[in-house]
Amino acid sequence: MRAKSVAAVGVAGLVVLAIAGCGSGKTGGGGGTGLVVGTTDKVTSLDPAMAYDNGSLLAETQVYQFLLNFPAGEASPKPDAAEKCEFTSPTVYSCTMKPGLKFANGDPLTAKSAKFSFDRMLKINHPQGPAALLGNLDHTDAPDEKTVNFTLKVANDQTFPAILPTQAAAIVDEKVFPAESILDDDAVVKAKPFSGPYTISSYDKNKLVEYKAYPDYNGLFGKPKTDNVTVKYYGEAANLKLDVQQGNIDVAWHTLAPTDIESLRGNDKVTVHQSPGGDTRYIVFNLNTQPGGTPAGKLAVRKAVATAIDRDALAKDVWKGTWSPLYSPVPQGLPGASEPFKDIYGAKPNKDAAAKFLADAGVATPVELNLQYNTDHYGQTSSEEYAAIKNQLEATGLFKVNLQSTEWVSYQRARSTDGYPLFQFGWFPDYPDADDYLTPFFQPDNFLRNHFTDPKITAELQAELTEPDPAKRAAALATLQHDLMADFMPIVPLLTGNQIAVSGKSVQGVEKTLDPSSKFRFGVLSK
Repeated sequence: MRAKSVAAVGVAGLVVLAIAGCGSGKTGGGGGTGLVVGTTDKVTSLDPAMAYDNGSLLAETQVYQFLLNFPAGEASPKPDAAEKCEFTSPTVYSCTMKPGLKFANGDPLTAKSAKFSFDRMLKINHPQGPAALLGNLDHTDAPDEKTVNFTLKVANDQTFPAILPTQAAAIVDEKVFPAESILDDDAVVKAKPFSGPYTISSYDKNKLVEYKAYPDYNGLFGKPKTDNVTVKYYGEAANLKLDVQQGNIDVAWHTLAPTDIESLRGNDKVTVHQSPGGDTRYIVFNLNTQPGGTPAGKLAVRKAVATAIDRDALAKDVWKGTWSPLYSPVPQGLPGASEPFKDIYGAKPNKDAAAKFLADAGVATPVELNLQYNTDHYGQTSSEEYAAIKNQLEATGLFKVNLQSTEWVSYQRARSTDGYPLFQFGWFPDYPDADDYLTPFFQPDNFLRNHFTDPKITAELQAELTEPDPAKRAAALATLQHDLMADFMPIVPLLTGNQIAVSGKSVQGVEKTLDPSSKFRFGVLSK
């Protein structure tokens, strides 16, 4: 979004939770004191068909149900709106719904709601949405009110259960959402098509949003420990940090600067928590509009940029050790992760190798690079990061870099419509599996919209996706990562981050929501 954005985004960037006790929360009916959450991440849309970023994921996690979801602290999906899900044949994955589910507006939530949601996601296929995650879904059937059958294009998809808790699989109300178009946020809030732990009671988009526990929620997360949660949006990380320090908010979520984290580590009123994260940062090349002329020249430019960047310097000097160098699309720590870039090109920057790539392809230097980046989604430190990248590239004498920053909503629109030849992107994983860093980016009609497609890579993606033997799948993943970096380089991997939480002494449950699923659940927090 989880560009998953993240980053779905994921949807990406340093995951930060900073919590300090404050007296601004209201007491809910049996749910304890309310919480105030601050964030710099903007919501793109409350309509799941258009939402594939971290800001939208934060909202979706609270208000929508999924057939399967990730329990707090776990990386294996469990039933949420479903009673059970299982393969009934190599190409059919079947879920049985819980009885009596309903949306907050009173509409029933049935198997037909689930079918509608998946059909709609694929039909709209919005360029900013997560439909790419459903690339292996052929069609969905709901033969009765309780049964949902997913027929897959490729048999034995080992990741399909883990896709059901992602942004591509939120269940929406078929009586509210149009089948072929996006529903405006204000219309969503007014119709109350929510069945998750919370509903939205007040909505001033990307300014102030109020959540209230949904009393009829019947899902995996259980009753929220906190009834009332208010989310306040910030344009600057410095103001977010100031409010945390002064106790004006309870939670600062995405994104504090590395220097802010260093400062908070020395504050005896808070505790800094850290856990392995799956976020990644990288540069995307639009293969149609990037410089280089011929396909060979364009590949040479991508390889030259990749080998000229000093990742260690970015990690240490800019990010103060909160991020680490990344040498593959897949971060270390996941089964099947490898570091082919390091093996092929070396871990250190290599000016001579970069120059040879360009000379061999007949590319004249200096190559002019128009490189776009963003600060309101990926954090203010992006300015320092991309200034450092510009300096590193220009120091080789091989490049002339023109930097430009754009706010997130416009950035999303432009990058998905050939607006930028090179641009910053990050990934907030949809689910903890190596495939989540590969299929959304490198399959045909991928989320990056950078015009990369190759039949060999498509075949290798399918091979790793369907291999049930863990050792054989790890080998297939290693081959795929190697071939991407050796022969194509459609993205330049830069850095991988950690999940970091800073909590006040009176707040409980922080550690429970910092897990490999990267879902931040309001309901586990209390004070």
